[in-house]
Amino acid sequence: MNVENTQIQMRKGILEYCILEIVSRGEVYASDMLEELTSAKIMVVEGTLYPLLSRLRKSGLVEYKWVESSSGPPRKYYKLTGEGTSFLNNLSITWNDLVKSTRHISSKKAKKSTTVKKSITTKKKS
Repeated sequence: MNVENTQIQMRKGILEYCILEIVSRGEVYASDMLEELTSAKIMVVEGTLYPLLSRLRKSGLVEYKWVESSSGPPRKYYKLTGEGTSFLNNLSITWNDLVKSTRHISSKKAKKSTTVKKSITTKKKS
């Protein structure tokens, strides 16, 4: 099994949530989202963002408006809809539960490995 593939799948799994979190702060331009996602090492491929934004828009979770730019063509600025805010609130609850659950599992794993090491050491001394 390739660890990089698993890491990519994990990032893909939280990408929609991260995008909605970014958009929830207020109107945002797609390239600003891309910059933040890239710097956070969540996403590094530009071609992934635009189809996802389109899907979120078609689902009624985000909307956009065109804003004229003095330095080039007009830009799309995205913001959450009321439905998007509700959806994000539900995702946030799920995310917090997942973080709590994985921490719980990880902490037990660490404790168990310590117990196993002690058991092995005790058996060797006997």
